[in-house]
Amino acid sequence: MHKTGMSVGLAAGLAAATWMAQAQDVIPVWPEGRVPLKTSDAPEKVNPSKDDIIRLTDVNVPTLTIFRAQQATQPVPAVLVCPGGGYSILAWNHEGTEVAAWLNKQGISAFVLKYRVPGNRDAAFSDAQRAISLIRAQAATYGVNPKKIGIMGFSAGGHLCVRTSTNGDHRFYSPVDAMDEISCRPDFTLAIYPAYLSKPDFSLTEGLPVDAKTPKTFLAQSTDDTHYIDSSVAYYIALKKAKVPVEMHLFPDGGHGYGMRKRNASSDAWTGLAEVWLQRYVK
Repeated sequence: MHKTGMSVGLAAGLAAATWMAQAQDVIPVWPEGRVPLKTSDAPEKVNPSKDDIIRLTDVNVPTLTIFRAQQATQPVPAVLVCPGGGYSILAWNHEGTEVAAWLNKQGISAFVLKYRVPGNRDAAFSDAQRAISLIRAQAATYGVNPKKIGIMGFSAGGHLCVRTSTNGDHRFYSPVDAMDEISCRPDFTLAIYPAYLSKPDFSLTEGLPVDAKTPKTFLAQSTDDTHYIDSSVAYYIALKKAKVPVEMHLFPDGGHGYGMRKRNASSDAWTGLAEVWLQRYVK
């Protein structure tokens, strides 16, 4: 296995985080020196915070942090997890490593994607496409079923997972090695309060070509998430038109950005509903 380096400042900032004891490995998404759409070499950092959310920014070396489910006699499903943060930061524990722990409890291995931020959506998209291919190529190494590799994202990460789910036939970047010959289409999708998906007329924003090959999807959003509620509705309409299996849950309250954490709101139910969906369609 390959371990990526970590700056002294970043290591100190994350030393108390419980996820570090749980992650089994960290691997690079790209071969060294062959990262497409690279725009910066700024060192990665943790933004100051008054809450318990670890916010990473200046991510220029994309990685996968791997949380393997307890090994069964058969290969298990896997999920690529895309934290949110407006393509500016990554809510690393809040919508990343905490999600991985939840997936592990469902018998699913998790690969948390540290994609490039800030302000480089196409680079982030390339990172996600490459990550799906990488997980599928190394499925045997990680005890993963290569036909059950999904993607899950929150807010901007939800946009990223939908973009990845709807572009399985067209790799955005020029292939860098044989890994890119392996399919980058996820087998299933969970988009939790996704952002940036809808135009005012409930059509999808550009670059999201839904068709019959788009993966089956679970959507969850709160109706008081006023900036982004239309995203889930627009994607649901497009999936239904394409006859793609989709389950959507709209909650009257909960707002935006709750991740796995409870708010004493109706949106707290999304995790239980997602567990049932995963058992029915994935496990």
